[in-house]
Amino acid sequence: GGAMNIALIGLGMVAATHVHAVKNAPKLHLSGVLGRDSAKTADFAARHATRAFGSVHEIAQDPTIDFVILATPPNARRDIVHLLAAAGKPILMEKPIEREFQAACDLVCICAQAGVPLAIMLQHRAREASQALKTALNAGDLGEICTVDLRVPWWRAQSYYNAPGRGTYGRDGGGVMISQAIHTLDLAIWLLGPICSVQAMMRQTALHQLEAEDWAGALFEMQCGAFGTLLATTAAYPGGAETISLQGTKAAAHLGSGVLEISYLDGRVTRVGAEAGTGGGADPMAFTHEWHQAVIEDFAKSLSTGEQPLATGETALEAQAVIDAMQRSSESGQKQQVQRWC
Repeated sequence: GGAMNIALIGLGMVAATHVHAVKNAPKLHLSGVLGRDSAKTADFAARHATRAFGSVHEIAQDPTIDFVILATPPNARRDIVHLLAAAGKPILMEKPIEREFQAACDLVCICAQAGVPLAIMLQHRAREASQALKTALNAGDLGEICTVDLRVPWWRAQSYYNAPGRGTYGRDGGGVMISQAIHTLDLAIWLLGPICSVQAMMRQTALHQLEAEDWAGALFEMQCGAFGTLLATTAAYPGGAETISLQGTKAAAHLGSGVLEISYLDGRVTRVGAEAGTGGGADPMAFTHEWHQAVIEDFAKSLSTGEQPLATGETALEAQAVIDAMQRSSESGQKQQVQRWC
């Protein structure tokens, strides 16, 4: 058929990435944008040669809009999701779904009850090296997975946290875990299945002033029998690539900077992918729009075929459930079970 029409709601830091992604996708069309501030919306729309919507209601009632990309901060989603779901508009949402786990569950339920497709922008699942590791795991190439090591050694200057609401529970729902490391955590769960329990510490270093954590450490156990470690921070100058390392009974795998290396216990080594920045250093936008584009195109395709999109709201809840358990564990000093949801 013809091009799918998309409305973008939320014109913050990541909005331009979404616009470039949509404009570079052959079968997608950006119908218009909506931000909090009408003057800024008009300016953004003019810059990107698209329409400025006046309200969420206007988007919800527009029969030509095929789906909505929702890129507002997580504290500004609930009412929008209600309106769009009631109007039957499919939603592709930025991560995290909401600030707190229960609120995130509610949003997923609102869409499910309305029968409206919901997907989450977890673009690292779309990368070639991630897909190659998923394929290798599904084929049993690594054997039984014994240990997992997740590292997000990122850097942000204090100026990043001086932005209003950044790193607060009220707007973002937390710090480095929910805003940055959620991608690596989600990838690990997508690859290996659920995390059952976690023992964590979440702290603030002397390098930053923010309400939530800029450093998080955790030990965790997985349903598949693996156990592992997680270290995530925005206080690792000058910032490095996030990595996932797996040790299996047949091989070890290392995923970092878009490259997958599998080292078999018999001496063979295979490599897949190409080096690429992911925004781990001082410039949070130092990454390509191509992965966002892959997720947006995948969502559009899922609406046509009725197949599941790459990251459904339900699968995205898994990582948020783990972050919730980490917060509980850090406060209590005790190991916590990861909650399941309805």
